[in-house]
Amino acid sequence: MSRADELAALERGMAAVRGLGNRPLTRDKILGEHETGVVLVDASAGNLTITLPRANKIMDVRVQRVDNALNRLVIQAAGGETIRFHTRLRAGGYPFFVLIGADDFWHLRSDAAGGWQLMDRLDTTSLGRCVFETTTVLNPGGWQACDGRLFDRQQWPWLWDHAQQSGMLVAESERTGMEGAWSRGDGTSNLRIPDLRSEFLRCLDEGRGIHPDRRGGALQRGTRFAYGGGAKGIGALGAWWSDSLYQLEDADEFVQLPTPANGGAIYPAGTNYQNNTSDMLFYEYRPRPRNIGLPARIKLI
Repeated sequence: MSRADELAALERGMAAVRGLGNRPLTRDKILGEHETGVVLVDASAGNLTITLPRANKIMDVRVQRVDNALNRLVIQAAGGETIRFHTRLRAGGYPFFVLIGADDFWHLRSDAAGGWQLMDRLDTTSLGRCVFETTTVLNPGGWQACDGRLFDRQQWPWLWDHAQQSGMLVAESERTGMEGAWSRGDGTSNLRIPDLRSEFLRCLDEGRGIHPDRRGGALQRGTRFAYGGGAKGIGALGAWWSDSLYQLEDADEFVQLPTPANGGAIYPAGTNYQNNTSDMLFYEYRPRPRNIGLPARIKLI
């Protein structure tokens, strides 16, 4: 290559890095080595796939999404090459990744030996992490509502690797009572993410010995108290009606239960209020602390 060619290549590279004349790509494209630097992509019209140049020399590319549509935007390596990210899950990395949300970007550098190294990205939060948000809109960078939906294993291979290595993976038939865990979905082609909607979270025991038998992702039922109300007031079943609960602030937490036959399972024999069952109502009280509902999100990549 002549000196003039080298200067021209340097100038093109600097222009690309600065984003000069860089119009967003709107169609599938295989990038040439002269088209590295900053690459903007607009997938608002439909799913897109952008293929990186062969990693046969040192190059830098920053691929950035400019639209906020839900269409799938895939950035893939050429041929059998790989992009090294989440190498703790798969040492060789993965053949592609996805950009999710407007302004999501990944900065990659080729190693001149058939691979790309992740240098930087918009959101470096760990894969699989769950957080609370103060917006119902999904933030860019790879977030999804933590709603128990199914994902294709081929389209999300890093997610499947994470689920398999999590120690919290169950069969779909075990899903009830294990909604906080991952499931194997149909057993062959998909997986299901955890579902945290409308649930309180609690730290796992992990050897402390308070509740040693709980599994990661397992549901624990809330504590419930049963009460009866009649001519002598309202109180815990089996008590002598001295613990009045009429002053409780959240009266809507009382849920009326069917009145059982005298001596039935809801109230034990030998208690004084069995003598006035004609005007007695039975309730279940479900206590919970004051709380604020915030959207739960999970990191998908």
